[in-house]
Amino acid sequence: MKNALEYIESLRSLKPVIYCNGEKIESVVDHPMTRPHVNSAAMTYAMAFGPDADLATATSHLTGKKVNRFTHIHQSTDDLVKKVKLLRKISQKTGTCFQRCVGLDALNATYIVTHKIDKECGTEYHQRFIEYLKYVQENDLMIAGSMTDVKGDRSLKPGQQADPDMYVRIVSKNEKGIVVRGAKAHQTGMANSHEMLILPTTNLGPEDKDYAVAAAIPVDAPGVIHIFGRQTNDQRRLQGDIDTGNAKFAIVGGETLTILNDVFVPWERVFMCGEYQYAQEYVEKFAAYHRQNYGGCKVGLADVIIGATQAMAEYNGVPKASHIKDKIIEMINLAETMYCCSIACSAEGKPTEAGSYYVDTLLANTVKLNCTRNMYEISRLAHDIAGGFIATLPYEADYKSPITGPYIEKYFRGRADVPTEHRIRMARLLENMTGGTALAESMHGAGSPQAMRIMLYRETNLKEKMKFARNLAGIKPIQAQGEEAAATKENK
Repeated sequence: MKNALEYIESLRSLKPVIYCNGEKIESVVDHPMTRPHVNSAAMTYAMAFGPDADLATATSHLTGKKVNRFTHIHQSTDDLVKKVKLLRKISQKTGTCFQRCVGLDALNATYIVTHKIDKECGTEYHQRFIEYLKYVQENDLMIAGSMTDVKGDRSLKPGQQADPDMYVRIVSKNEKGIVVRGAKAHQTGMANSHEMLILPTTNLGPEDKDYAVAAAIPVDAPGVIHIFGRQTNDQRRLQGDIDTGNAKFAIVGGETLTILNDVFVPWERVFMCGEYQYAQEYVEKFAAYHRQNYGGCKVGLADVIIGATQAMAEYNGVPKASHIKDKIIEMINLAETMYCCSIACSAEGKPTEAGSYYVDTLLANTVKLNCTRNMYEISRLAHDIAGGFIATLPYEADYKSPITGPYIEKYFRGRADVPTEHRIRMARLLENMTGGTALAESMHGAGSPQAMRIMLYRETNLKEKMKFARNLAGIKPIQAQGEEAAATKENK
């Protein structure tokens, strides 16, 4: 396993093509726009050697060696539960997205789906994937789970698009491998990953078989271009540390638009090639695993937000006010509700035919749907308690200016025994954690709310629920009523 420093140094050997704000980034480790994201991902490596190593590591079922949990295939419900607990702890330490869970979910989804394809189609994807997984575990690689396509016209299927590159597709194949073209959007952690694992993003029909592709690609493979996404307040990283709110770890996951310009992939790294009938299952397996995460990572962020809000109440001198306590209690309730859902969907997990463990799909989708609401409400309550000055504070440069600084020091003080700088720093942390990009990720990460609603409706057995109600109400099913009436008539 790599430690945090070894992970950071391993990135120096890669040469990905990354553009940000009109310029090419030569080193993700050293560039101020990407370094915070490197730091947050490094925490996933550091945890494997700290007091929480039991959560952060696992024993590989392939090699028997200890591996980082982010490269592990779940072997029990205990593994699923530990994953959630680990995500919460890392978020508490970083206050941001640490990016690596997307790749973990892609690995686990691929393990299940390749096994099924091989069983039903006689292919060799699963064994290929196992060999690739051994390589990932042995080298403790950070994998960018790469699912979301740019989609173009959402009313049209991939094969119906005016521009066929709106979904990643296979443009050619030969005895050595395949060539893919297209783009993947919102790619969390891509800039500081070692490899990407591309997956299909929607259900596909026979006419879409060229879009049924899963493959592993190095982030610096020829033909791959990354365009680093802009985030709320990201330019503050270039101006100091106070105004960023979380200077060491940034605020969100460092997403990219990743372009695949006729990228060659050798067959040993191809895990789906045209089996369109399995695309929907691929999507659902990945999505359920990823939605499981949100009651872990987002609750860890909520823990930080709640702590910052309580601190602001104390800095403002009102921690004992009843309405403040009530709002803090509500924030705690909302956070722990999300956590309960994640633990539940993990504890209710079941073994798959591939031998790995999979979460309860219904409960996993409940986790994420709650997050799309609860994180917004937690943020609203934080704004309510902290006060409007978190959105109107002067520049850090003005605070440090000998001319204006004394005025800011004087007039932005709360309680006399709390340094003004502490109050400003806490306000900036709340500002950046509860607005803009951070909230949008809570809404749309792992799928939009409508995607969860569809899965809730699909996974719920409504006929069974109606049966419960009819039994208690003394109502016999219509068919049974008809049979009883026929029998009565026959007796007469």
